[in-house]
Amino acid sequence: MIRLFNVYYPTRTLVLFLCEALLVFGSFLFAVMCKMGPDAYIVLIYKNGLLKIAGIIVVTLLLSYYLDLYERQLLLEHWEIYFRLLLVLGVLSFILASLVYFFPAMDIGPDVFALGVTILAVALISWRWVFERTMRLALFRERVYVLGCSTQAQAVAKLLRTRRDVGMEVVGGAGKEIVGNAEGTASYEQIDYLTADLRTFCQAKPGIDRVIIAMEDRRKSMPVRELLNLRLSGVAIEDASALIERLSGKLSLEGLNPSTLIFTDGFNVKASQQILRDIVSISVSFIGLVICLPFFPFIMLAVCLSSPGPVFFSQTRVGLRGRPFIIRKFRTMRQNAEANGAVWAAKNDPRITTLGRFMRKMRIDEIPQLWNVLRGEMAFVGPRPERPEFVQWLSYAIPFYNLRHMIRPGITGWAQVRYHYGASLEETKHKLEYDLYYVKHQSLCLDLLIMFKTIKTIVLRRGAH
Repeated sequence: MIRLFNVYYPTRTLVLFLCEALLVFGSFLFAVMCKMGPDAYIVLIYKNGLLKIAGIIVVTLLLSYYLDLYERQLLLEHWEIYFRLLLVLGVLSFILASLVYFFPAMDIGPDVFALGVTILAVALISWRWVFERTMRLALFRERVYVLGCSTQAQAVAKLLRTRRDVGMEVVGGAGKEIVGNAEGTASYEQIDYLTADLRTFCQAKPGIDRVIIAMEDRRKSMPVRELLNLRLSGVAIEDASALIERLSGKLSLEGLNPSTLIFTDGFNVKASQQILRDIVSISVSFIGLVICLPFFPFIMLAVCLSSPGPVFFSQTRVGLRGRPFIIRKFRTMRQNAEANGAVWAAKNDPRITTLGRFMRKMRIDEIPQLWNVLRGEMAFVGPRPERPEFVQWLSYAIPFYNLRHMIRPGITGWAQVRYHYGASLEETKHKLEYDLYYVKHQSLCLDLLIMFKTIKTIVLRRGAH
């Protein structure tokens, strides 16, 4: 996997992305050469033909990204790939036709766009067909052995089976139930079992590429000699927590302890880095507030007409280092919605108005929080601020929950673009794992990536209740 913007991406996904960019470029370049003949050089260089093709590449890749064509794990059936490719080509054709109709100067040449899209359709569908079948070959799959009997071992195996895009295949693992001794540590039976299972498997099926260590107690039960021999023979040895972090983009609470946080890279809140991130955060929030300000009267009128009550909704939230502050949003619930006490919003919550449901999906209710960013109480990107009533309970129920208060809370965040709305203790644990990943890897590049992904989340109306 390759690390970009502090996020890991499968190598095959990046290859797919780059190759499709080249296919778009090649298709329209060939169309220009076919239609313009000897004048192709003049059109490409002196009439901004190359710049126009670059714009087509960006639009095509964005359409593919928004239709999840680079997130293979989200597509359950193979036919979905080709259906969405045709959808991309259809939308691209509509955009190009509209540009030529309204802005004739944007055209490269007579029938160039039509021929380019036709060539691209054949190229993209053929390329995807070849790519999908090539990636299924054993040559391009990494054979993985999961060592351990813990729930983490089962989680790793399940994750690798769902993430087909990473090219890892679980071919074995010591996943049987082993009973420890009275003190809860590993027994000799467990040590012998793990060692024997790994040795037997490697003898029966040589050629494994990676061993994932998913063991709760490694001090006595880990087959060190066998792992060392494998490592010296070229087999990669990796910790399960590190693999889960790379593949899922979250810091698993399973097996997380203070020593892990002390000795790990990350969790460095540097003043110089924070200043740069704050400048970008305030700038984006100021621009967003200026753009949205003309729409405030219409939003306020719509809120008033949707149900009786105030336009704005004020609530105390917990911010940086546990300090409380007042957050303001456009009201999306009926008046006195929490007369019986603080309650998380649920899916299809009857307290939410019809207009409020739309505003939540489009994140319109969050716009007033831009003022909280300008006041320095929030950042544009960060963990979502929680209410004091819940923070006290969650800090007791979930380990390391207070780590999310190391930095300013945000309007959007890594958990918001990677996970749905959390309305239970278990879902809050999952969201915390994403928040901890962000706190560990925070950077300006990651913030910009989250801002970009937030647009997709809003457009596709994902995540909010």
